[in-house]
Amino acid sequence: MTTSRTMAATDAALPARFPVVDAARGAALAAMFVYHFAWDLSFFNLIGVDVALDPGWRVFARAIAGSFLFIVGVSLVLATRHGLNRRAYLRRLGLVAGAAAGITLATWIAFPASFIFFGILHHIALASVLALPFLRAPVAVVIAVAAVALVLPFAVQHAVFAHPALLWVGLAPKPPVTNDYVPLLPWFGAVLAGVAAARLALPRIASLAAARWQPGGPAGRLLVWGGRHSLWVYLVHQPVFLGAVWLIALAAGPDLAAEGRKFAASCQQSCMTAGTSAGTCQTFCACASDGLKQSGLWNAILSRPLSDVESARLGEITAMCRVQ
Repeated sequence: MTTSRTMAATDAALPARFPVVDAARGAALAAMFVYHFAWDLSFFNLIGVDVALDPGWRVFARAIAGSFLFIVGVSLVLATRHGLNRRAYLRRLGLVAGAAAGITLATWIAFPASFIFFGILHHIALASVLALPFLRAPVAVVIAVAAVALVLPFAVQHAVFAHPALLWVGLAPKPPVTNDYVPLLPWFGAVLAGVAAARLALPRIASLAAARWQPGGPAGRLLVWGGRHSLWVYLVHQPVFLGAVWLIALAAGPDLAAEGRKFAASCQQSCMTAGTSAGTCQTFCACASDGLKQSGLWNAILSRPLSDVESARLGEITAMCRVQ
């Protein structure tokens, strides 16, 4: 009884928020800034890498998403260690869900062919509800469900989940075309991993040095500030980046060489996604680019939408390359 009272008194002396968690979230934000700025440069053809398709950048993006969702699980445990404050919880949930809806609307207007219908904020809103029972379930159960969630999409896929109403589940054979896709599976596994890790650490939280960590310099304080205001920073940063890169693109003009490299990478990726071998795809894409250059369509396809006549000519070129 004395030990329990001592631990409770020590825990009560700890801060309501943990700067180390805020700093970790701020570091994830900083990594996200790097990715989104690179994505914007790629979108405006200012660099020759197609960030959306490049394997290295895709791994980087997944690592960022996984770290954010792991921290979501940790934060849920820490925020409810003295019980669930329903008013604060519902307020935060409403803010995240509202922001997610706003992103869907904004991207539907700006990028109708690839708008975000279930991105990171959509996932956080849903996961914040689905994770509630796991805050009190046995830790072994939390770990087991996390493992199943992480593995299931690689073992089970079905065409029924390709229906637009079920794409959020994450069990469709092919991912949809969207600028940010963080479906329930496997990503809910990262949230539950954070829940499990925090619950395992919670009994010893009073003795952990990290629980009392305070930022000691400008960089640390900036990370903590960003982590504590992560939702608003997330909502503001990308419009600012897009606007800045757009101005740079206007001043620099189109880089046709970079666009050509992006065309080749995109062609290769699309071809291989259809199940064709890498060698065959390389031959096809080289044939297509040569045909576009010889027909005078190369600059046109890189700089503007094609006319009906030009589109018909493009179809003839690709059909010829398929035969060859």
